[in-house]
Amino acid sequence: MSAPVHTPSRTARPARRRTPAHAGANARLHWWALALPALAFGLLLLLLAGSGEAHAVPAEPSGLIQVTQQLLRAVG
Repeated sequence: MSAPVHTPSRTARPARRRTPAHAGANARLHWWALALPALAFGLLLLLLAGSGEAHAVPAEPSGLIQVTQQLLRAVG
């Protein structure tokens, strides 16, 4: 017994070629292609603008470190 053979139909259309994204005036960018660089630029600008007001961190540890130290003292 032989296996059935699939032959392409004569009415089938050839596959359409997609044009690349850089194909001319009809090319469109995704929304994030402009939004993400603009957001990154804005955040970096804010970091630079606020760096003149930076102050040294106080020498005492933060609340989480204090609680951890107290727990370690209680256990040990």
